[in-house]
Amino acid sequence: MRTWKVWLVIVILLAVSPELMAQCAMCRGTVESTVSNGRSVVASNLNLGIVYLLMIPYLIVVSIAYLWYRNSKREYGRRLEIAGRVKRAMS
Repeated sequence: MRTWKVWLVIVILLAVSPELMAQCAMCRGTVESTVSNGRSVVASNLNLGIVYLLMIPYLIVVSIAYLWYRNSKREYGRRLEIAGRVKRAMS
């Protein structure tokens, strides 16, 4: 069941990628035309938007890594506690 979901996500991402590339060309054309007219505000705002959009996946990955670290640390503490109980019971 899990592999089915992974394949579905991959197919959806591949289906959407042509529109994403078209969007890049549109943005580039808009920025080039506005910069050539002397208005650089659109270019700087577009750069801020790109940085914002690039930041989201990194935040998601960092959040997942933090949750994983926190849970593994908690699990390690539980294992040490159980090992201590077993050691005390055996002695």
